[in-house]
Amino acid sequence: MHKPIIYSAVRSPRARAKSNGSLHTVPPQELLSQLYKGLRAKSGLDLAKIEEVILGCVTQQGLQAANIARSSILYAGLPEHVPGLTVHRFCSSGLDAIALAALKVQTGMMQCALAGGVEMMSRVPMLSDGARVFTDAEFARQCRTLLMGSGADLIASIHNISRVEADQVALLSQQRAAHAQTEGYFEPSILPIKTADSIAEEDECVRPNTSMESLAALVPAFAALGASGVDAFQIENSETVEEIAHVHTPGNSPAMADAAGLLLIGSPEFSSSLTVKARAQLVASVTAASDPLQVLTGCIAATKSLLSRTELSSSDIDLFEIHEAFAATSVLAKRELAIGDDRLNVNGGVIALGHPMGATGAIMAMTLLDELERRNRRRGIVAAAGAAGSGSAILIDRDI
Repeated sequence: MHKPIIYSAVRSPRARAKSNGSLHTVPPQELLSQLYKGLRAKSGLDLAKIEEVILGCVTQQGLQAANIARSSILYAGLPEHVPGLTVHRFCSSGLDAIALAALKVQTGMMQCALAGGVEMMSRVPMLSDGARVFTDAEFARQCRTLLMGSGADLIASIHNISRVEADQVALLSQQRAAHAQTEGYFEPSILPIKTADSIAEEDECVRPNTSMESLAALVPAFAALGASGVDAFQIENSETVEEIAHVHTPGNSPAMADAAGLLLIGSPEFSSSLTVKARAQLVASVTAASDPLQVLTGCIAATKSLLSRTELSSSDIDLFEIHEAFAATSVLAKRELAIGDDRLNVNGGVIALGHPMGATGAIMAMTLLDELERRNRRRGIVAAAGAAGSGSAILIDRDI
């Protein structure tokens, strides 16, 4: 068995998923092409030695269809012998791409892989693939699968999470993200991206002027959906909930974004092919599933399972990056995993920084690694929730 090592990482800025977002003019293959070249320059990687590219991508439609991992390889002019694999486990896809690459390295199937994700939500909008489970109400009921915002409101209702608590998560996320951006904490991993008319250099979803007052003024985003029959279905299928609390608004929900990210993962022996040193070992990964009606608790289930399998406790982990898949999920994660604000999403989360679905897990992983290095800390866990109760988590350790 070989230790899977993270050697280098590079990502684009996270841009607003709008026509005026800084990355909107960049097709996803072009975005990835710039990252491949940036990673080569950063690490000294000979692109001919890449044995596979594994990418997470959620909405595999239009520009992102037909195995974007392989098409981006060919578009970027990488050697044609490099295979590409695109994976989809909802919003944990980027983490699963990393875990799969690490597994192949660990078992000796390969010496080097690139893993990460891409999502251009301004060009390929969420749900544009028309998946039956999100468009056919009767089929969704049979699968007990609802949209993410409805699941977040159900989490708040089951666990008595108030609107104030949800807004506090959002405010802290914005404050921390703004501080980290000002201090340059994200810069080690960000590659400036050439666009049609400029250069995108920093995450642009952050709203530094956010306040509890501005958050309180926002209208619940999923109340109308609840009134259409979703609330009644949730109550009917819950043993404890008599009323759905609609606490989630655009302000305490993830910000849709465009972005991509790549990590270079290889065996210990592969270090001789690079100009950079090993940064961390990917120790373990877990995928899990929980109540599909709550939709977003899979990241908590995966983290619990990961801690159990590695015989670690929450207190053994220096920093956590847990997907702010709506604010209620973060509140519940702190409660159930015994994590204080001093170790959780210390530079903000996707509520402030943006959630480019297939790329989020990879970007969270490099954000965590950058912060562990900055603080000279050892262990970190990244966990992401996907739809339908799915979730994934990985443990990284700088003590190699």
